[in-house]
Amino acid sequence: MTTTPIQAPTSTDQQTPAVDEKRLSAATGMDAVTLRVGDLEKMSNYYSNALAMEPLEETARDGEVHRVLGRGTTPLVKLVATPGLPGVDPKQAGLFHTAFLFDTKEALAATVAHAAQNTNSTFVGSSDHLVSQAFYFTDPEGNGIELYVDRARSEWTHSLDGEVQMDSLYLDPNRFLERHLNQDVLANTVAEPGIVGHVHLQVGNIPQAREFYVDALGFEPSLSSMPGVLFAAAGGYHHHVAMNTWNSRGAGPRAASLGLGDVAITVPGREDLDALVARLRAHNLDFADDGRSVHVVDPWGTQVTLATGTSSIDETLAR
Repeated sequence: MTTTPIQAPTSTDQQTPAVDEKRLSAATGMDAVTLRVGDLEKMSNYYSNALAMEPLEETARDGEVHRVLGRGTTPLVKLVATPGLPGVDPKQAGLFHTAFLFDTKEALAATVAHAAQNTNSTFVGSSDHLVSQAFYFTDPEGNGIELYVDRARSEWTHSLDGEVQMDSLYLDPNRFLERHLNQDVLANTVAEPGIVGHVHLQVGNIPQAREFYVDALGFEPSLSSMPGVLFAAAGGYHHHVAMNTWNSRGAGPRAASLGLGDVAITVPGREDLDALVARLRAHNLDFADDGRSVHVVDPWGTQVTLATGTSSIDETLAR
């Protein structure tokens, strides 16, 4: 089965600008997140049933099973079976949540309904963030999940210094479902496109996060005035990445454990990776470059992969 995936949240500028030596391209997007899991079948069933994803591909590598799930041909999550690792520690650096973006409120409502009805889901809450409407869950192994839909960019507001205005206002989940849950969409939710809209991380401190994700990788700060968190993006989006210290202040590099394995980012072409490599060298960061992708580890031990092109099953499995 194939679908036409929604477009990644990038700039609305119709012209492709020259590569910026300091900033990621406006056409930058997020790719499937890798999770190390203890119970591959339970977690696969969860993402299939609760989030209406399909298994897309599977491979074995170095004694580990890597299974990719998504919608249509778009990978959304890669599960790597590593049952011998300790569980997720919510006070350590790592994943706060993976945020899956849908293009309509009906698609969001249907996915939320599936997640809410799944006995392995933990519903955390729902919020109106001004730029988006979002619902939060936790998967069976403690990984955070956001399901959301964006408001049109024309409805976003900015402060005098250019920051995107975001908030966490109450969003009544029952009223949202009453208004937007469509039975036809609910019956075939897997056919509704989705992408990874952003990834929200837990880090030890914000200045280090800014130095790595903004100064070295090249994201632009989009909101930095909220206590204990930094939002950053490419192309004027509200955020492709966020880094907070709400539960993890002072945390050091994370020991091997279940949970976040890899954050993946896509850029348009090799020239974007060349500019990235120059920034990484200027910041004295070690990295690996195989020609199509660059791999670098953040200060808390999370591998970040930047690759050319759009998300694909082959690229996701190769990570």
